[in-house]
Amino acid sequence: MPVLNKYIIHGGRPLFGEVTISGAKNAAVAIIPAALLVDGVCRIENIPQISDVTLFFSILDELGARVRVLNQHAVEIDCRTVRSTHPSYDMARRIRASYYLLGALLGRFGEATVAMPGGCNFGVRPIDQHVKGFRAMGAEVTEGNFVHAAARGGRLTGANVYMDVVSVGATMNIMMAAVLADGTTTIENAAKEPHIVDLANFLNSMGADIKGAGTDSIRIKGVERLSGGTYCIIPDQIEAGTYMAAVAATGGQLLIRNIIPKHMDCISAKLMEMGVTVEEQDDTMLIRRSGPLQRANVKTLPYPGFPTDMQPQITVALCLAQGTSLVTEGVWNNRFKYVEELRRMGAQIQVDGRVAVVEGVTQLTGAPVQACDLRAGAALVIAGLAAQGETELTQVQYIERGYEDLVGKLRQLGADIRVEEIPEPEETEAHIC
Repeated sequence: MPVLNKYIIHGGRPLFGEVTISGAKNAAVAIIPAALLVDGVCRIENIPQISDVTLFFSILDELGARVRVLNQHAVEIDCRTVRSTHPSYDMARRIRASYYLLGALLGRFGEATVAMPGGCNFGVRPIDQHVKGFRAMGAEVTEGNFVHAAARGGRLTGANVYMDVVSVGATMNIMMAAVLADGTTTIENAAKEPHIVDLANFLNSMGADIKGAGTDSIRIKGVERLSGGTYCIIPDQIEAGTYMAAVAATGGQLLIRNIIPKHMDCISAKLMEMGVTVEEQDDTMLIRRSGPLQRANVKTLPYPGFPTDMQPQITVALCLAQGTSLVTEGVWNNRFKYVEELRRMGAQIQVDGRVAVVEGVTQLTGAPVQACDLRAGAALVIAGLAAQGETELTQVQYIERGYEDLVGKLRQLGADIRVEEIPEPEETEAHIC
C-alpha cells in the first residue's frame, strides 16, 4: 500500500546553528521547462531537491528530452530530441507551474497543449494574462481542461503586451514564448521578482536577448536559436524567509548561508520592526530573537513588497507578538485557509475577506493539524516548533513540493521534529483547510 508522511513536532525549543539555503523553487520550476527552448545541452546547477523539480524532470523525459542527473544539485538537460508538444494530463495537472510548458513549447515548436495547472489551491488562478500575451504574438488559444495554443504560420511574432495586472507567471511565460519569436516583444507592467530576473539571466546565458528584467518594462528581441551552456540558480528567498520567521517565532540565533541579502530586504525590514535582530553580510545573514515580539501590520504586494509566499509564516510569528496585528493579503483571494488550523493550536485570529486580525497570545499549544498548501504547511511547522507539547502535521506532501530536506535542516538546528509514515487511503480527496 502507498504511504504518505506526517511530521511529529515537540515544540518549545529555540533554534540555534547554521542553515544553507537551497536553489530557488520559483526559479527552478521556470528554468527547467525553459530548457525546452535550447538547441543544445543545458547544465543547471543549484537545483533544489523538491518534488516539483522531480516532476518536471519526469515531464521532460516523457516529452523525449534526455535528463542526466550529475549530482545532488546539478543536472544536464538535452531537449534536442523532444518531439511531443502535449505533456500528459496526469503529470501536468499535479503541478502549479505546468503553465510554463505552454510558453516554452509554443516558443520552440509553434504549438502546445497543456493541462490546466494544479498544485496549491489558495485562490482563483486565471491565466488570462498569459493568453493575452500569446494572442498578441499571433497564437490562437483555446481553453478547457487543456489549453491549446498554436502560432499562425508556425512561429510567433513580436508584439507589445501590456499586463492588466502584475503577474509573475504571465511575465515569465510571455518571456519564454518571445525569445525565439520573429521581431521584438515588449512586456509592460511586468512583474519584478528575483526569479524573473533569474529566468532572464538563464535565457540570456543560452543566447537570448532580454533586457529590463527586474523592471516593469522587459524587451525581448527574438533570436534564431538558443545554444547550450551552464547556469546556476539563485538561492531561495522564501526558504530563507521561512527560517527567519521560525527564529522569530521560537527565539534563538541562526546564521543563514547562501543567500542574496538584497532579495531579503522586504522580509528583513518587517522582522526588524517586530523586534528581531538581522545582521547582513555578503552572502549570509545572522538572525537573532531574544526579547518579546512586537505587533506589526503586513500587506503582501508584488516584489519589492512583502511576498505573498511569506504571509502564512509571518502570521504565525505575529500570533506570538504583543498586541494586535493586521495581515492584508494583496495578491491572492483565498490564502487564509490555514487560519482554522492555527486556531486549533490556540491562535487568536479573525479573518474578514483579505484581512486577518491577529491578537497576540503568550503561547501556542500542540495539536493535530493538516497542511492545505505549500506555504501554509511551512507555517504550521513553525507553529509546531514554537508551541508547547506535540503537534502532528499531516498532508506534508505539499511542503515537500517546495522545501528541500526541511526536517533534516531543522533537526540540525536543535528542533525536535521527525517524519513518520502513514498508510495512504485507497481513495483520497484533496484536503481543504
